[in-house]
Amino acid sequence: MAEKTHQAVCACIVRLLRNEREQQGLSRYAVAGRSGLSEQMIGYVERGLRRPSLETVVRLAAGLDVDLGDIIKRANTLVARAK
Repeated sequence: MAEKTHQAVCACIVRLLRNEREQQGLSRYAVAGRSGLSEQMIGYVERGLRRPSLETVVRLAAGLDVDLGDIIKRANTLVARAK
């Protein structure tokens, strides 16, 4: 995977997780409590100020009770369509 595509997929995963949080009507604080991450870290990730580790993404998905595999597939599809 080309570097630009890789970065686009990673950014899309974060956007999809943020959208999921917002659709569920959850605050960053609520997701922090569910995921074991700090509210500040979630904010940094969502605003693109930090690149999350795989562990962070897994914990975010778990805190939102979403299937990370589905999020990754959706991100890949969206990035491929944008090309």
